[in-house]
Amino acid sequence: MWYLCVFYHRLLDYRRPEVHALAELFGGPGAGDAVEWRLPENHHVESPFHIVRLPGDERLATQIANRSFLVKGMYELWGHGTTYDELEKAVMDYPEERKLPYLTPESTFKIVVDSFGKVISFQEQNEVMKRLTHIPFKGRVNLKKPDHKFLVMETDDYGGNNGLPPVVQRTIFFGREVGAADRRLLPTYQLKSRKYIGPTAMDAEMAFLMANQGLARPGKLVYDPFVGTGSILVAAAHYGAMTMGADIDIRVVLDGRGPDCNIWSNFEQYKLPEPLCVLRADNNVPPWRPGLKEIFDAIICDPPYGVRAGGRKSGGRKLIKGTVAPYTVPDEKRDSHIPSTAPYSLAECVHDLLHLAARMLVMGGRLVFFFPVVREDGVTDPAKYPEHPCFKLIASCEQILSMKYSRVLMTMVKVAPYTEEVEKAAEQRRREFRENHHKWMEEGNLHSAVFNPAAEQAADGKPFVDRDSKPKYRGKYV
Repeated sequence: MWYLCVFYHRLLDYRRPEVHALAELFGGPGAGDAVEWRLPENHHVESPFHIVRLPGDERLATQIANRSFLVKGMYELWGHGTTYDELEKAVMDYPEERKLPYLTPESTFKIVVDSFGKVISFQEQNEVMKRLTHIPFKGRVNLKKPDHKFLVMETDDYGGNNGLPPVVQRTIFFGREVGAADRRLLPTYQLKSRKYIGPTAMDAEMAFLMANQGLARPGKLVYDPFVGTGSILVAAAHYGAMTMGADIDIRVVLDGRGPDCNIWSNFEQYKLPEPLCVLRADNNVPPWRPGLKEIFDAIICDPPYGVRAGGRKSGGRKLIKGTVAPYTVPDEKRDSHIPSTAPYSLAECVHDLLHLAARMLVMGGRLVFFFPVVREDGVTDPAKYPEHPCFKLIASCEQILSMKYSRVLMTMVKVAPYTEEVEKAAEQRRREFRENHHKWMEEGNLHSAVFNPAAEQAADGKPFVDRDSKPKYRGKYV
């Protein structure tokens, strides 16, 4: 069936991929690929109104809408038009056998009048409801817990000067609600109320979106190799997944900010199952024993970019330069020893992450991670996204952060086994990174690429910024 999918007008690139992921989660393998989209007539691709066709029955649409954070509501569309006369005709033409089960005398109902791009007063809402006399509602009105909820949604031809996607013509939709998002979770999990956070703690909404992309659910094992304060694992645990984490900073893993303010405190605060374990481990030197592979269902993480917090790997500058030989920590100092670390280039970090995921993910498992991108002429080049022979990229969702810098949420699925040839290629690449450490640190310095002075300057000597060059809409009319 085709449904009207009304999105929240935020994180535009993330909206459709989240629906695909949840269709895969609730509908089974292949259900995400079976989702079809089309736009209402005269609507921009970034409009919050999309028409979607889902495999299976109505239960799938309900499950997707109820778990999603970007789907405001999913509706069985009874009709739409540019005027109320056109809407009446469309609703009258909708099959009676589809409408009558929801209009019976023993049922209760509620009608919600909403709008996008304008404000509708209470009086105007009442006038809209009076126009719906052509629909034979026989049940009783119940505003708190109705059996069926209906929506009248108006969009206005407000033009393109108010920051919203342009709409050529006014459109009015009428439909029956099948499911709606529950965003009440966000105030509960917001960072400002969390016991233990750090400067790079993942925003709660984004963490839940990442957990959805990773198909977190009961019985699945989710791993975060850059766990930090555990924000991503909190979201995965909320959906019932078993979790594990690792971080190179022993102070984050072991101490936190005290015995009552650490990673474990966040799980206790929300009464969630604690991680199976949190390791002090280096993504560059994985701790897994030889032969161990394919144990995680999803790896969800936010690798260090080097903008707010630089990546680190084991070794230290002197060890990498060869001025100090490898050493063994005496037994009496093991409890208090903090290992030396060296800067970790973004290219090497992502390379190690991909090979870790190729080895440790089950077949069909998902790797979900953020990849930073330096925008050239206001455009992101997908050709620069990382690749791996064991993975297929199924979604890339861009979040523009500044004129020069954006981050892309990459969702990859493991489609090929981790063979000896792939492992040998990975080891050879690691040796190249070690031998050319300083070269990669210079070429992979994202901080300087983002924050270097503007090439052009205005007459007063200050850097020139073209405020009109930021893209407003990346899509085209369809």
